[in-house]
Amino acid sequence: MPTSQIATRIVVFLSEDDRSGHHGLHETLLNRAREDGLAGATVWRGIEGFGASGRIRTSRFPDAMIGLPVTVELVDTPERIEAFLPVVKELAPGSFVTREEVRVTRFGASPTPALDDPTPKNPHRR
Repeated sequence: MPTSQIATRIVVFLSEDDRSGHHGLHETLLNRAREDGLAGATVWRGIEGFGASGRIRTSRFPDAMIGLPVTVELVDTPERIEAFLPVVKELAPGSFVTREEVRVTRFGASPTPALDDPTPKNPHRR
């Protein structure tokens, strides 16, 4: 039987050129979300887009495939997302972030914990 609950999704808009040390910023955000025990995260690579600069980044021209758009999508309870926003601000201070309420529905026979289950999802959780 499906279960539903209200959650929050944030989308952090980046470029694949954005770095955090020797790693892509999207990788750093993804790993930090996992370490902090967020319910889920996905990195999406875009084929074309533009940001504040207005410069179009595209994969149509192989010689110009620099800095394609990347988004990091994170979903969890409103409280956990709110607590994670300072991490986003620290790691990606110039990023554009959208936030919206979403309804999460889980399907499947195996029981899965609710988003607000206090049991850590990750043994590396801080």
